[in-house]
Amino acid sequence: MAEIVWRPTGEVLERANVVRLMRRHGFDDYRELVRRSQDDPEWFWPAAVEDMGLDFSTRWERVVDDSRGPEWATWFVGGRLNIAENCVHRWARSRPEAVGAVFAGEDGTRREVTFAELSAEVTRLAEGLASLGVRAGDAVAIYLPMSPEVAIASHACAHLGAIQVPIFSGFAAPAVAARLQDSEAKVVITADGSLRRGRELPTKEVVDEALAQSPSVEHVVVWRRLGCDAPMTEGRDVAWDELVAAQPVELPALEVESEHPYLLTYTSGTTGRPKGIVHVQGGFLVSIAREVAYQADSGPEDTILFATDMGWIMGPWTVVGGGAMGSRLVFMEGAPDRPPDRLWRLVEEERVTVLGCSPTLVRALMQHGEPDADLSSLRVIVTTGEPWNPSPYRWLLETIGGGRCPIINCSGGTEVGACFLSPTPAMPIKECSLGGPALGMAMDVVDAEGRPVRGEVGELVCRRPFPGMTRGFWRDPERYLDTYWRRLPGIWVHGDWASVDEDGFWFLHGRSDDTLNIAGKRIGPAELESAAVGHPAVAEAAAVGIPHEVKGEVAWVFCVPAPGIDASEELESEVGAAVAAELGKAFSPDRVLFVPALPKTRSAKIVRRAVRAQALGQDPGDMSSVENPESLEDIARAV
Repeated sequence: MAEIVWRPTGEVLERANVVRLMRRHGFDDYRELVRRSQDDPEWFWPAAVEDMGLDFSTRWERVVDDSRGPEWATWFVGGRLNIAENCVHRWARSRPEAVGAVFAGEDGTRREVTFAELSAEVTRLAEGLASLGVRAGDAVAIYLPMSPEVAIASHACAHLGAIQVPIFSGFAAPAVAARLQDSEAKVVITADGSLRRGRELPTKEVVDEALAQSPSVEHVVVWRRLGCDAPMTEGRDVAWDELVAAQPVELPALEVESEHPYLLTYTSGTTGRPKGIVHVQGGFLVSIAREVAYQADSGPEDTILFATDMGWIMGPWTVVGGGAMGSRLVFMEGAPDRPPDRLWRLVEEERVTVLGCSPTLVRALMQHGEPDADLSSLRVIVTTGEPWNPSPYRWLLETIGGGRCPIINCSGGTEVGACFLSPTPAMPIKECSLGGPALGMAMDVVDAEGRPVRGEVGELVCRRPFPGMTRGFWRDPERYLDTYWRRLPGIWVHGDWASVDEDGFWFLHGRSDDTLNIAGKRIGPAELESAAVGHPAVAEAAAVGIPHEVKGEVAWVFCVPAPGIDASEELESEVGAAVAAELGKAFSPDRVLFVPALPKTRSAKIVRRAVRAQALGQDPGDMSSVENPESLEDIARAV
């Protein structure tokens, strides 16, 4: 059984935002607060809005309306607000000279932007977009590297009531075109180019190629990031600085209804058609702010750095959640591991207090040893993306966090708009756990018939609607219902395996659709991978199920060797034996294969379905989110 590795000190409890909320409402125990938030959402969400100081220009008439069923619940009905007002403009009035954003370019470029400057730039760009014909409800695509310009573009869309469509900054033209076509974007905001791993990426040229298949786009706004000779089409393309130069900075933020569409973001599917996830201004703001305030424990005195992209939900998490809390946001262009100590150096240089990263990134960085950097500013580490295994978790806790920083391991998803499960610094935390249900989330673990289970692995579900949930898939309501609601009617089935131990701590065990069934025994790939990575010669691993005539399915484990390690048949046998010793002979992998790299998204998540498809010689489906598709060739050779 996992042991408790974090207990809050008195100092942590005194400064914790969630403790302030507890005291305000007479709670002595955090889990009691969670239970009340689950049972009485009409009390909890207004209480959280008030405690966080979020501004609804018109208060709602009804907290939630589920008259159309939980699948289509609406929140803060009758209320009006604007996300840009909550994340930028109010801070410009109260703290105009405070730094709201920092740009950390891959080439060493550094730039600070105050809240006053952010507010003015958001208003100027909103006015510029309006001059190009953008109105409330129009879709505006954002294809930019992580930078203050990402936040400015995002909030300018919110300022106007436009729907922003963030697109991963590393996508190739076909992937960009697919999202522009599906969203029918009216304007694209991009850069002349950007930097990643020491290379100049021709961002504008990618957009031009995509526009050949995207007739809805009328204008392209180009940020001159590199100052290179990017192609410009007269009458369609306009430079950002020229567009905003003559704007009067007078246009007020549009007060929109709480359910006004805010964000249309895409997740890759197993087929060639990505899912368009719709979020609205009221529910998204409240859910994300709640997570940053109470789970990440961030506020105006904090500096947040998340190794992410605006095309992953943690980009909006940073821009909206961090902005709503008035935190200083560090935007890191390019790769976090080039050079290998880049992330740690940024923590030192910017005095980062809240760091966000994925377990896969940590596994990669720990291979380079203990960082030569001052990390004493850190007080909270947020992780998400996939299940942990003990060794890198402990390394992050002890080597990076110095044992004083809780790991806020959270899990939700693009469709959730925040997290389902997460601890808080104000509670004890067990190694690799997710603590328990986040505030306001009525979570459960159930068997195939929907009956609660404890002490064993089951399906993670949510029994009530919540403000941050997607309002459906873009123009595809049936796909949304099929994906989450029809397996257990009235209950959101998320597709993750989870368990709750005897002490009430929650753990994830991988995607339920990734589950292997070996000779009638079900096991998640994360457990096989964790056992493999436990061998000192293995840096990363991906376990997939392969059909077998006798056993039905067997496990193949693809491993990346640790630095300086040469793969061999002897090493493959050692790793296989280590997995069997950890999990039992029944789960001994049929094959262990070493490859130079595994396919990953820009957010460093391993794409197992692509590994399995390549191993079977099948079409891997939508690969637009994969940063290194060439790794599939190595998998094919290994097989």
